[in-house]
Amino acid sequence: MKQKTSLFLMLMGWFVFSSCSSLQKMEQEDYTRYVNPFIGAADNGHTFPGACYPFGMVQTSPVTGAVGWRYCSEYTYQDSIIWGFTQTHLNGTGCMDLGDILVMPVTGQRVRAWDAYRSSFDKKSEKASPGYYTVELNEPQVKAELTASIHAALHRYTYHKADSASVLIDLQHGPSWNEKQYHSQVRHCEVNWEDAQTLTGHVSNSVWVDQDYFFVLKFDHPVASRLELPMGETEKGKRLVATFKLKPGEQLMMKVALSTTSVEGAKKNLLAEIPSWDFDGLKEGARAQWNAYLKRIEVSGTDEEKVNFYTAFYHALIQPNEISDVDGYYRNAADSVVKAGGGKFYSTFSLWDTYRAAHPFYTLLVPERVDGFVSSLVEQGEVQGFLPIWTLWGKENYCMVGNHGVSVVAEAYRKGFRGFDAERAFAVIKQTQTVSHKLKSNWEDYMKYGYFPTDLTPAESVSSTLESVYDDYAAADMARRMGKKEEAAYFDRRADFYKNLFDPTTKFMRPRRSDGAWKSPFNPSDVAHAESSGGDYTEGNAWQYTWHVQHDIPGLIKLFGGEGPFLNKLDSVFTLKLETSQADVTGLIGQYAHGNEPSHHVAYLYTVAGRPERTQELVRQIFKTQYRNKPDGLCGNDDCGQMSAWYMFSAMGFYPVDPVSGNYVFGAPQLPKMVLHLADGKVFTVIAEGLSEERLHVESVTLNGQPYLKNFIAHEDVVKGGTLVFKMK
Repeated sequence: MKQKTSLFLMLMGWFVFSSCSSLQKMEQEDYTRYVNPFIGAADNGHTFPGACYPFGMVQTSPVTGAVGWRYCSEYTYQDSIIWGFTQTHLNGTGCMDLGDILVMPVTGQRVRAWDAYRSSFDKKSEKASPGYYTVELNEPQVKAELTASIHAALHRYTYHKADSASVLIDLQHGPSWNEKQYHSQVRHCEVNWEDAQTLTGHVSNSVWVDQDYFFVLKFDHPVASRLELPMGETEKGKRLVATFKLKPGEQLMMKVALSTTSVEGAKKNLLAEIPSWDFDGLKEGARAQWNAYLKRIEVSGTDEEKVNFYTAFYHALIQPNEISDVDGYYRNAADSVVKAGGGKFYSTFSLWDTYRAAHPFYTLLVPERVDGFVSSLVEQGEVQGFLPIWTLWGKENYCMVGNHGVSVVAEAYRKGFRGFDAERAFAVIKQTQTVSHKLKSNWEDYMKYGYFPTDLTPAESVSSTLESVYDDYAAADMARRMGKKEEAAYFDRRADFYKNLFDPTTKFMRPRRSDGAWKSPFNPSDVAHAESSGGDYTEGNAWQYTWHVQHDIPGLIKLFGGEGPFLNKLDSVFTLKLETSQADVTGLIGQYAHGNEPSHHVAYLYTVAGRPERTQELVRQIFKTQYRNKPDGLCGNDDCGQMSAWYMFSAMGFYPVDPVSGNYVFGAPQLPKMVLHLADGKVFTVIAEGLSEERLHVESVTLNGQPYLKNFIAHEDVVKGGTLVFKMK
């Protein structure tokens, strides 16, 4: 008996040790090592490699150019010259703004030409990881290192030589469409040297939105002398050179904190987040925060697959951005300083892109942020009179079509989020969808004709109709769940307006005139773009937008005359070659453009129409051809994480074709095993049994050991935890 007891205790000890070791391993695993911030930083991915914090206001990153479309993030990997480092950036967008406060460490003779301080750099020395960036600048012989908190950046410069060690501070800088705008976007700039180590100021500029930022910039060494550079006739910013007494090998550190409210707000942010000069501690804190999010998903696969996945995860969490100060105050759309109702206010919502998969991803993996996102949308909507379309720095830029804040709010309500005022939220939804506001929302025409007529709508009539129809469906869904029968019936009727643009002869969603006639001539392959070529579609054509009926695929199938004609037409999307030079229509497989968001759900329509094996084949093809661990590894703009969210959902084996429904349509998992650590300690595991290069089709599915015959899985079945097994063949 004694021997048996000893053996039992020994085995129990081994079990406890093994369990603790396994738990400890998960806790200690550094998932940030699988993130490559350079993915998407070449070609048209428009990502940046610099340092930032999850959902932070500040993104401090190198500038290799600032004029023209390819510099929306101020960086392309191929470039060999660095202009300096700015403190805010957009991630993967097709338009530009931010790029605030360019700073550049310099040595040697101080000159009065503002563009003479740029430097070549050692490409091999350039390294980036979540929360950290470093590079060796050749001409000044300086090692630059950057890290960040939520509202502030910390720079560390090691001067290998100390000949007039200086820092250029350029407050005129900002990315611009052309040279003229680059020199004229600043409307107001004031600065104040509060002491020998502290510069504060306020800048107003206008590129995509009218932006006000206040800053405090503090050095760990006193400034020995200062030089103010001359400005051009149209320039209202400031360019300063601060010089320090340093010895070769010495380091200079610089803190930069931002606020939308005031210099005092910036000071509060800096004191709360970077009270000391501990660069390595701040860097480690940022890395730990990224790790805390990334470890929510454990994936099995090759290192290459892990890099693609965790980089996608990283890109999805760069935004929305917390622009309220540490005390909750922010500058709203009416230029008033107010306190966020939920304690934090978020901006940078690229909603035309992100409502499709990024926001559904947040409801699964970052649910603690969702109520704050929704409350921020509602607060801005109440101030400006409609839910945001594309919001940056708390202001509306009116980019794209539809009002997909409606979808984001309705989806959150459908999935059980109740940390926001639903009555206030629905009131703004109703106002958004019924009271006409600037651009693309003439509800009088919409209700009179049942669509936006091409002859009465300046551009994008078809896309505006179809995108608005989805928001009407979302409004109806939320109204129904809140017991608002009259509103639900009203928006339900509008959710059928897509049928008014379906041409039964050509079987395309086609522009229609106010007299009911179809616009002619009509070429379904013609790509439209409101900013350049005009037309009736938004960065796309009829081949891509005909499928934009996310909420009623059975109704769309019926319009085609059944599954057969529907599938035949769908086949043509992926086989008929598209010739286009439109910058946003990329990642082509036939007419399918994975580089742009309207196509993102289209491959999953095969599953809904009864041919899931074709969805599975296309998902594999997209994975292999459109995402790679290289600077040019994204086939299109990441668009604030939407391209990345498609990748992560599709890796799991399902995708939110209709986000508001709360259902995820099956494709096929692309990684052997994924473990999702969800809220309340729930764990959802996806296993692809027998997955290989050859075995890409799904033979059967089980959920918690029981056969599962649906072609989708509901959100509530995922968040309560369990095991989903795909048997591959």
